[in-house]
Amino acid sequence: MPAEAVETVHKRVSLAAEDLDGNRVATMMLELAGEWGVPALWEQVCQPLLARLPGRTASEIAVEHALCAGVRVGLDVYRREPGRSLPTGGVLLAGAEREAHCLGLHALAAALREQGRGCLHLGPALPWAALTSAVHRARPGAVVLWSQTPVTGRAYRLVRFARDFPLLRVYGAGPGWIEPLTAPAAHLRTLPGAVAACLAAPRPG
Repeated sequence: MPAEAVETVHKRVSLAAEDLDGNRVATMMLELAGEWGVPALWEQVCQPLLARLPGRTASEIAVEHALCAGVRVGLDVYRREPGRSLPTGGVLLAGAEREAHCLGLHALAAALREQGRGCLHLGPALPWAALTSAVHRARPGAVVLWSQTPVTGRAYRLVRFARDFPLLRVYGAGPGWIEPLTAPAAHLRTLPGAVAACLAAPRPG
C-alpha cells in the first residue's frame, strides 16, 4: 500500500474505532482487503493501529475492543461464500492454552481464503490436550499455534508437542514466542511467511 494511502486509512479506521463503530471498521476491512490484499492490510494497517493503542484507561480499552471486533468481523467475512466450504488444505489454527487473543489467526485464515484455501480454525485458548485430540481427529499436515504474550508462548511445550507428531509441521506465530523455537517446531514471523508455510503443508490423503 502506498504511504499516503496508508496514512489516510489509519485516520479513517482510527476515527471509526474512536466512535466505537465496529461495523464501520469491518466495512473498511472488507474494502481494503479487496483492494490491497489481506497481508498488506494486516501488516500496514491492522498491526500498527493495534500497537498504538495503550489500553490503559476505560476509554482506551473500549476503543481497542471496537477496533478488534471490527477487524475480526471484517476478516472473517472476507471471501466467504454461503453454502460453500473451502478445503482445509491440511491446516489447523488455534490459540495457545490460556491465550485469549488470536486476531492474527483470523488474518491468516482470511489470507488463505484469498488463495482459495481453507483451514480448521479452532479459536483462542485451546488446551494442549484438546490440541492433541484435534490433531488425532483431523490429521492435518500443519498446525499454527498463536501466542500473544510470553505468558502463553511456552516454547519448550510447543517443541515437545512437535516431537510427539514427527510427520506434522508445527509452527508458532505471534509475538509471544520470545524464546527460540527449535526444530522440529519453527516460528512464523510474518503473515506472508505464514501463508507460504500453510500453502506448502502436506494435505491429508
